[in-house]
Amino acid sequence: MKKYLVFSAVAVMVLAAAAYLLFGRGDGSKYNFRFDQVSTGDLAVNVTATGTINAVTTVDVGTQVSGIISHLYADFNSIVKEGQVIAQIDPTFLQQTVKDAEANLQRAQAQVNDSRRAFERVKILFDKQLESQANYDAALTSKESDEAALKQAEATLDRAKINLSYATIYAPINGVVIDRKVNVGQTVAASFSSPTLYTIANDLRKMQVETTVDESDIGKVSIGQKATFTVDAYPEEKFSGVVSQIRLAPVSIQNVVNYTVIINVNNDQLKLMPGMTANVKVLLASDHDVLRVSNMALRFQPPAELVDSAKFSAAPAASGGRDNPHASADSIPARGARLVTLKTDMESRRAQPEEGSKYGVTQRFPEYQKSAYVPEHDSGMGKVWILNAKRKLEPVFVRTGLTDGRYTEIISSNLKAGDRIVIGASSNGEAASGQVSNPLTGQGQRPMGGRF
Repeated sequence: MKKYLVFSAVAVMVLAAAAYLLFGRGDGSKYNFRFDQVSTGDLAVNVTATGTINAVTTVDVGTQVSGIISHLYADFNSIVKEGQVIAQIDPTFLQQTVKDAEANLQRAQAQVNDSRRAFERVKILFDKQLESQANYDAALTSKESDEAALKQAEATLDRAKINLSYATIYAPINGVVIDRKVNVGQTVAASFSSPTLYTIANDLRKMQVETTVDESDIGKVSIGQKATFTVDAYPEEKFSGVVSQIRLAPVSIQNVVNYTVIINVNNDQLKLMPGMTANVKVLLASDHDVLRVSNMALRFQPPAELVDSAKFSAAPAASGGRDNPHASADSIPARGARLVTLKTDMESRRAQPEEGSKYGVTQRFPEYQKSAYVPEHDSGMGKVWILNAKRKLEPVFVRTGLTDGRYTEIISSNLKAGDRIVIGASSNGEAASGQVSNPLTGQGQRPMGGRF
């Protein structure tokens, strides 16, 4: 009898516990919630790319004449001055060409002298009507032809002397030899194209990063934006530069359209070397001490059974102002140091350039520059969720601003720093991993959501 009473008591307790679990708790208790806090902090939006470091001005020194390299007066890393002799091509053949042209010139001069004397004799007889018109015309034509041949011989001699001068190679600019392509005794042929003897960089204290930016990001890149980059040689050091040019020519890489962006860099410490690979971040915009939420909070979409339908149906009034997410962008007051990309600097770069030298090219015309990036144009709408006293979720509609991929700036909302917002929910039987329970299958699924 006692055993029966014990079993009965245990059964009653189990039934009571089951009834409590099934009927004694609200819907909200079936879920575990993951929370995050609204915070304040800095936000920076960057575009990442990979590029190559080069000198601002690099000249490939070639030759216009063919021959054998007889002397080299500069080697790798040699510092050269403009006009300095850096190589010599064997001039023997060219000197003989000059002598041959001089002989031809003397022969042409002798023929001109003879033609002139003959013409003078015919002219005297013609004036006395002792010579025919035909002979006079023939003598004149012979004189003029020989004079033309003399000019041709003079031009040939000049050309031979010029070719002889080309046998001596001079440095075209001040700089450093970063590459040497030939050795003494090597024959160079300039028949179709000028062979390269040296590559000279003008000033290694001023470098540029030539990088390619995907067409999906190029619209946000503007002249004057700041950029930072690292190189493998100094992985712990960050170098800085400024976007100076966005070239219009498209570059197709694996069927993806890219555009070349030039970033000017100071290299006063001479750490950067031509050809280094740079991992670049272009700073598009930044803001300091802004109200921000996790991107997970904006993406979270709870199941319908957790949403307080009364609160969800209450749409915010479109009255304008900072606390109204439906206010137009124009009605939102300006926010502090919005742009690190200084507008004054960008506007000054947009001014018509004066005639001068850039990369060794004389600027005679205004330079085209694409429109500047305005971060305010990327503002949008979204919503986050808070848990009320009834363990139901209420939406808070917000206007969003900058996003760095992890956090998003909140421009207009009723939130304040420290408020708790829901970023995930899972049923009690599942790990609280930010998943919600599928009401049809009972299986956990990744929450879905997006900006409104």
